[in-house]
Amino acid sequence: MNDLSARRVVVLAGGYGGAKLSHGMALASAARVARGTDGLALSVIVNTGDDLELHGLVVCPDLDTVMYTLAGLANDETGWGVRDETWSTIEMLGRYGAGTWFGLGDRDMATHIRRSQLLRAGRNLTQVSAELAASLEVPATLLPMTDDEVRTEIRTPDGWIEFQEYFVHRGQQDRVLEIRRRGIETARPTPQVLATIDDAELIVVAPSNPFVSVGTILALPGLLDALLEAPAPIVAVSPVVGGKALRGPADRMLESLGGTASAAGVVVHYRERYPGLVDTFVLDETDLAEVPALEASGARLDLLPTVMRTHEDREALAQAIIAGHLPD
Repeated sequence: MNDLSARRVVVLAGGYGGAKLSHGMALASAARVARGTDGLALSVIVNTGDDLELHGLVVCPDLDTVMYTLAGLANDETGWGVRDETWSTIEMLGRYGAGTWFGLGDRDMATHIRRSQLLRAGRNLTQVSAELAASLEVPATLLPMTDDEVRTEIRTPDGWIEFQEYFVHRGQQDRVLEIRRRGIETARPTPQVLATIDDAELIVVAPSNPFVSVGTILALPGLLDALLEAPAPIVAVSPVVGGKALRGPADRMLESLGGTASAAGVVVHYRERYPGLVDTFVLDETDLAEVPALEASGARLDLLPTVMRTHEDREALAQAIIAGHLPD
């Protein structure tokens, strides 16, 4: 990762969609090195608005999903946690009467214990994330979007609830009427995040939820300005394919918050909410019919296979993005 000749790529990521594309970039980097081409100095800026405290531990779901995926430890069937996990600790907590709605496996629990220890010892989240990632030999620099506490909250017909209450405990069944981020006004991007954006040769907005993942990153004071001023091209991959989110509630949020549940709806959201941010939008080939109207409106588009079912799919998408936007 310290190779001065490596090409500098930054991914803005939420959970599993961001993790998969980040992994694709890491695989593409290894393939480039194997054929004698410069590898990638990959940095992943990760949403922390979903973080929470459980059982006295600081849990960072998006950071952990990206870390486990890049380390080759992720449970690809669930999209969260560690594969081949055991559940003795959470089962025992349940016997003691603790809430068990948020599943924490035994090995996953070790991550949260160690993170919490280091934070209580006075380190910030950026430092702690770097140490955890190094221990797992993650082939990228993991950067939490901020070291300050930000917590995403959702307004439903029943009132305001914490994001994980909505997402996990209530299974994303509530209609989302509004999103707010507690602490965002006083939070700031870390110096590492700002320096990484300024130094990037390519910035990729992963196919993560544009409201509660990418939207939370972009809501940080100073972060959007840094991206708008960055010299690197910015490419955004749609998380909606064929009118459906591949994972999570992005399609339903688009509809409930006044947009359209489609790849075009994603493009319109980014262009209206963040004018001038994205240079090129990557849509899946399934959404070919949406291209003419979007191009007529001035959007620049790439059509690629974006559904990442296998590791090969992840690498192929990353390679295609690199080939189109990071010339040798």
